[in-house]
Amino acid sequence: MQQRALITLALGLTLVLVLALVAVFLLAPRVSDGTGGTADVAATWGPPATLPARAAEPTGPGVQGLVDPLWLADTAESTGIPALTLSAYAGVAIAKNDQMASCGLGWNTLAAIGWAESRHGTHGGSVVGPDGTVSPAIIGVALDGGSTEVITDTDGGVIDGDTEHDRAVGPMQLIPQTWKNWHVDANADGVEDPQNIVDAAMASANYLCRSSGDMTTESGWRAGVAAYNSAPAYIAKVAQAATDYGS
Repeated sequence: MQQRALITLALGLTLVLVLALVAVFLLAPRVSDGTGGTADVAATWGPPATLPARAAEPTGPGVQGLVDPLWLADTAESTGIPALTLSAYAGVAIAKNDQMASCGLGWNTLAAIGWAESRHGTHGGSVVGPDGTVSPAIIGVALDGGSTEVITDTDGGVIDGDTEHDRAVGPMQLIPQTWKNWHVDANADGVEDPQNIVDAAMASANYLCRSSGDMTTESGWRAGVAAYNSAPAYIAKVAQAATDYGS
């Protein structure tokens, strides 16, 4: 009887221990990684990933042609970012490093913003075309103070189609004033277009680096992204996605 009691006690203690371990696992804080998985600890910023490999010879006009095809194929497969869209983020990172190495902007941050803003140009059923232009065009909500800050019209509706309030436009969701300040023809097709992922990513890079100056530190990175959107939840979302893409 005594032996049976000891066995029962041992089994009971083992069960309690197992249940405790299960509870610890289930109750541990877990956050979305922004790309379909989960991470145990929330990222507070997105350290720049290693600069993409540069093509021995440009594969075409525009900054997207600066990216090594093998790096592009491997990274597109591992991240799930379409190769055409990834070539925009990576090519812009290479070009911006050439222009302003001190900024240290990583392709993973551009990718994280592109994911947060438009799911890499696919929001609302849009598709990124062969030239990098999304169709149909991506137009954000009116910045009329409802659930956003108030920004009255600054472009006469030319960029966003709204003559009363501004709306963010394109796959990187740039407001008209930002686009007018940083507009660029990064894909070298002769057209400056905020609905083009290459042009938009380059304009975003210019804006981020101007707002921060140093994206290689946590404070600098957060300052740059906050200039894009200062909502804590937004910064956290971009930080997590940038960290996951970078790893």
